[in-house]
Amino acid sequence: MAVQHRWSDAAAREAVERYGARGISEDLALRTYSARLLGADPELVLHGGGNTSVKTMLHGLLGEPIRVLCVKGSGWDLATIEPPGHPAVRLEPLQALRALEALSDEDMVAAQRQNLIDPAAPNPSVEALLHAFLPHTFVDHTHSIALLALADQPDAAEVCREVYGDRVALVPYVMPGFALAKAAALAYEAAAATGIEPEGMVLLQHGLFSFGTTAEQSYDRMIDLVRRAEERLSRGERSFH
Repeated sequence: MAVQHRWSDAAAREAVERYGARGISEDLALRTYSARLLGADPELVLHGGGNTSVKTMLHGLLGEPIRVLCVKGSGWDLATIEPPGHPAVRLEPLQALRALEALSDEDMVAAQRQNLIDPAAPNPSVEALLHAFLPHTFVDHTHSIALLALADQPDAAEVCREVYGDRVALVPYVMPGFALAKAAALAYEAAAATGIEPEGMVLLQHGLFSFGTTAEQSYDRMIDLVRRAEERLSRGERSFH
């Protein structure tokens, strides 16, 4: 079954109104809405996987503005996620970690927890730093079946470049964590430096990222990128080695 485009302007507005009545910002309301769309599609998200984020502003106890990353927390399923499932983490301290040469998983988790706005919130995703190191407001990550059918091939980089051209940055396989976050940020920046802004990233043998200035733009890009993978597969070309 092909991936479905499920965005509805009316449903998005309803989500903003419904969550807004509970004091949830429009950014987080739309983040929740589009995350649930991704999670509801079995062609995109398997076994509760994938993660999503939004960069936005909150106010501290003294009214001071705080730039935060609201990123999927552990234990939450995208298909049923609610606003608390994207715990807010102070963004600047996360971005500062990029200057390090290395960071253990234990220290990465500790740094993320130290910067949670709500200390009782769930642990941010293991890929939170990857979201933080990208400049975009909305970031989506899925493990699309069609994309993985291409990205798991021995000649995946060649095939993905054929399918997407300059629309995506390509990232060689790296285990999720600090090293992957740095590698992905470098790949994105190298692609953007050519003068063509990438719409997403293919993490070889891993999955797909899309991003944008709005929730709808990032979602649209995700669906379009997956559809292009599906179209490539539907042609039945035997170029895989």
